[in-house]
Amino acid sequence: MMTEHEMSTPTTPPSADAHTPSAARSVVGQVSSNRMDKTITVIIERIERHPLYGKYVRRRTKLHAHDEHNQCQIGDTVIVEQCRPLSKTKFWRLVEIVEKAQR
Repeated sequence: MMTEHEMSTPTTPPSADAHTPSAARSVVGQVSSNRMDKTITVIIERIERHPLYGKYVRRRTKLHAHDEHNQCQIGDTVIVEQCRPLSKTKFWRLVEIVEKAQR
């Protein structure tokens, strides 16, 4: 039997757009390779402090991202966003090219 409080509280179904694209993790990096078809390799660089010595160390992460129209060139600064797995190593997709490389 429902209580009086449960009867008066309207129940709303969960919204269809609960997972918006802006909720996905996105990072900025530089394209290091575009030799694969519809795939780019992006290097994400960050600076972190060494836990013991305190020196700031440059760390790099390489990831593969989906480039649907093969529009990226080596050296471009891009924004990539996390998505569902597209292949064994590809979990990111290209969102935007922030700056084209100077050629």
